[in-house]
Amino acid sequence: MIVNDTIIALATPQGAGAIAVLRISGEAAIQLTEPLFRSIKGKKLASQNTHTLLLGHIVDQKRVIDQVLVSIFKNPHSYTGENVVEISCHGSPYIQQEILQLFVKNGCRLADPGEFTLRAFLNGKLDLSQAEAVADLIASDSKASHQLAIEQMRGGFSSEIEALRQELLNFASLIELELDFSEEDVEFADRDAFQSLIHKISKVLKRLIESFAFGNVLKNGIPVAIIGEPNVGKSTLLNSLLNEDKAIVSDIAGTTRDTIEDEITLNGVTYRFIDTAGIRETQDLIENIGIKKTYEASAKAQLILFLFDVSRLQNTSDEDVQEHITNLQTEIDKIHHKFPDKKIRVVANKADLITPENLEKFKKAFEQALFISAKDPSGIELLKKELTNLINTGSLSNNQNIVSNSRHFEALNLALKAINSVQEGLDQGISSDLIAIDIREALEHLGSITGKVTNEDLLGNIFANFCIGK
Repeated sequence: MIVNDTIIALATPQGAGAIAVLRISGEAAIQLTEPLFRSIKGKKLASQNTHTLLLGHIVDQKRVIDQVLVSIFKNPHSYTGENVVEISCHGSPYIQQEILQLFVKNGCRLADPGEFTLRAFLNGKLDLSQAEAVADLIASDSKASHQLAIEQMRGGFSSEIEALRQELLNFASLIELELDFSEEDVEFADRDAFQSLIHKISKVLKRLIESFAFGNVLKNGIPVAIIGEPNVGKSTLLNSLLNEDKAIVSDIAGTTRDTIEDEITLNGVTYRFIDTAGIRETQDLIENIGIKKTYEASAKAQLILFLFDVSRLQNTSDEDVQEHITNLQTEIDKIHHKFPDKKIRVVANKADLITPENLEKFKKAFEQALFISAKDPSGIELLKKELTNLINTGSLSNNQNIVSNSRHFEALNLALKAINSVQEGLDQGISSDLIAIDIREALEHLGSITGKVTNEDLLGNIFANFCIGK
């Protein structure tokens, strides 16, 4: 990797704005900027202290391009660990391009996506986990995803992983030392203490792995599938939740034949609602395809809202009401059986249209159901409150690290597999040289999370997903 040249990129979004910021990084950053900048007070950039601001003009020989504010950050006291110059200019796209082209003409190279953060990692300003959190922080679009990213960038997750890795590394050194004295049959590593350490590491890895299911949905949004029979108010409910006419509402059964998605944020958590085709027996080919998509959406959802119309049989006999209740319970049982690992919330819609007597029968039969009217704002607020209660966001504030990165999740699983092999080896009394192989593998997987063990292909893949200028 080339890390000794000087790079430049626009650090603010492209397009017109009040101001734009261009970032330059490299050992020659100040030297390259010096002849292209004229300070209002005649000051030289090279003689200024780090973290200094200077007002002046960017010039191309005698032509003034713009009045700018130049910020100087001298190594190692900068984001990248190199000399960094940031130019705040007026936000005209023409001015931005003129300055970019001027610096490229005078020795700078246009930065690749994520190259500034890559240099920060290579220069020890961030570990790999923290660097990835920078991209997550930029992409965060809710309070929850922002909090996950900021905690990871602050290094809590990295510190926990590195502490485990260091403890394991200390024991690995003693095991390796035993191999050097294998003919003398000596043990430097206390096997009881080693057993305790392996148990401790295994417990922490399992906790972090289990946190991924929660962290991933908070980062990417919690998918919620709204399912049920046709004409029970699924589309009305979606429109009410979104406060817009997103889905077509009709008295004709089977109007919704495809999934319709949109999202809202409740208490800092993003929910992705999916309105689905009504579930029923039908000979309509297109509607059957829609029903198939309903089950596919439910399989991918974190939470399922099973909606039924509580008013459908309000004027019928007790026997008919009981039969309807039994049929609904059967349908709900089918959904639980089909998706045993999903959170399923039963919602009884149109509760305002049923007689008080029949409403009590339904409430007695469905004690855990939420009784609302999708057209009533108070019912929607009640549902939103219920959604918030169903998702345990308390884990975000209990000082426990939460994994939200799929690469980290994979590395943790591989590390746990290696740790389990170490445990099996200890239980079976196998030789130290075989145990050492599994220990090295666990160390490698833990190290890959923070970047202690890495390669150019991995770094290229990670930083290619960053935005240019960061």
